[in-house]
Amino acid sequence: MHEQVVIPGGSPVRVKWNDFPHFTFPWHFHSEYEIVFVLKSHGVRFVADSYDKFQEGDLVLIGSQVPHYWKNDEAFHQKDTNLRVNAIVVQFAADFMEQPIKNYPEMNSIQELLQRSSRGVHFSSSFAYQIEDELKDLYKKTGFDRLMLLMRVLDKMSKTDDYKLLGSTDFQKHPLEVKDQRLRKVLNYIGMNYTQQITISDLAFRFGMNTSAFSRYFKMNTGKTPVEYINEVRVSYACKLIRSQNLSISQICFECGFNNISNFNRIFKSQIKMTPTEYSNSIN
Repeated sequence: MHEQVVIPGGSPVRVKWNDFPHFTFPWHFHSEYEIVFVLKSHGVRFVADSYDKFQEGDLVLIGSQVPHYWKNDEAFHQKDTNLRVNAIVVQFAADFMEQPIKNYPEMNSIQELLQRSSRGVHFSSSFAYQIEDELKDLYKKTGFDRLMLLMRVLDKMSKTDDYKLLGSTDFQKHPLEVKDQRLRKVLNYIGMNYTQQITISDLAFRFGMNTSAFSRYFKMNTGKTPVEYINEVRVSYACKLIRSQNLSISQICFECGFNNISNFNRIFKSQIKMTPTEYSNSIN
């Protein structure tokens, strides 16, 4: 799903204080860089092609156009639970301080940090707590003070060795450049419902087109048929679940929206060039 981030007032920086029952935003990407600092919550985190558990003190810098998704443990979805999510989210424009960062030697380390973020950067909780107060202050400050504080935060992030890269060296970003508003709505709908049964006729009806016209429109704008696109999204999610080592292949098949094992195996092998079982064995 492509998220269109709206930063009010023409500012290049947006800071949110999240306080809600559980993370809800689906697998998505946006052009802005993003810092996520989890104050209270736990579950699993998807960034690029990585899958890791997260808990309080989790701090991540996500690069422009890098897909990501936070998913809470099942306990957060139970009735009468007292569990909640508290997190600080900082989003800043892809061209934030672009000329100084590229041209001034004092900012070389920040430039390198932003380059590393193309795979996602995870910082240790000990480092996260060192800059916790500054991250909280970012939410409180406005205008020039917020910009300068963000630069100090990025400078500290750039100079610590207490981090790891999340995405693999093979990770490649291939986001669709979505300018058509209707296509964006279609992709967003698929991104939020691909684990359910989706038919082309239902998609066409939902977006006011007949089936054949919708299929031609979708392929003309994406280079793929609707079925090919949906299956790619499902297989990508299946790969992440396989790497988690928490579910069986049959469980993953249905979790990703496939209706039978043989169909899942066939489509997975056509895309990944190995069966789900072979893929699982290759990463153990």
